[in-house]
Amino acid sequence: MALSAEELERYARHIVLREVGGPGQQRLRAAKVLVIGAGGIGSPALLYLAAAGVGTLGVVDDDKVSLSNLQRQVIHDTGGIGRPKTASAAAALARLNPNVQVQAHPLRLDARNALSLVARYDVVLDGSDNFTTRYLASDACYLAKRPLVTAALGVFDATLTTIRAHEQGADGTPNPTYRCLFPEPPPAGTIPTCAEAGIIGALAGVAGSLAALEVIRAIVGFGEGLVGRLLMIDARGMRFETLGYRWDPDNPLSGKNPTIRDLSGHKLPSS
Repeated sequence: MALSAEELERYARHIVLREVGGPGQQRLRAAKVLVIGAGGIGSPALLYLAAAGVGTLGVVDDDKVSLSNLQRQVIHDTGGIGRPKTASAAAALARLNPNVQVQAHPLRLDARNALSLVARYDVVLDGSDNFTTRYLASDACYLAKRPLVTAALGVFDATLTTIRAHEQGADGTPNPTYRCLFPEPPPAGTIPTCAEAGIIGALAGVAGSLAALEVIRAIVGFGEGLVGRLLMIDARGMRFETLGYRWDPDNPLSGKNPTIRDLSGHKLPSS
């Protein structure tokens, strides 16, 4: 379907780009993207994906907006305190771009729902704040054959990479999984939470915006992207560095002798 006159004006700065153009904008309109977490990373990512014209945005989050969120979670506002984050985010996205369909999933991603949720979308962006969800999202995306953009925040640092482990590189070698990059999660309690350690709010904006850019790039199909590369952001020194990583033939998900064939090994949250 051709872009409407309103869409041509709204997305004019995209359409004049040779790398995007009308066909790229139509691909964005047809795309379905699932964003895990409407927090520090998910907030700017959702705003930019909606502004870019991604046709369907799914939002997964089981939390409610609190006053302490507003220092960095820019999709929410003071009037939304106490509302489910999915509802607050959906309202903000509707105000920004009514052409975008928002599918709210006010729940915690777990082993019972992850695979079915992920399979409904074309690309997944994980902005969760814990390793349990990151490993679950990565495993689910591999099993559902969906690309994953995953970002994480520290106090003054952030990381970002793209996982397309269900595909092969140009040399025929499988693309790496999240487990190739981080074989094991850190021991419980060794990584302080945001509430314990704090975070610079604008850093979440940088990481979330870059994550949205990776999703847009994946949909439209331009540039090199971050498959097999980990982007590391140091906000103290304002340094951006990239670390290369490869498929590990011993990884338990897509290695030569895989032991993970479903999500049954992921613990369910306690009731």
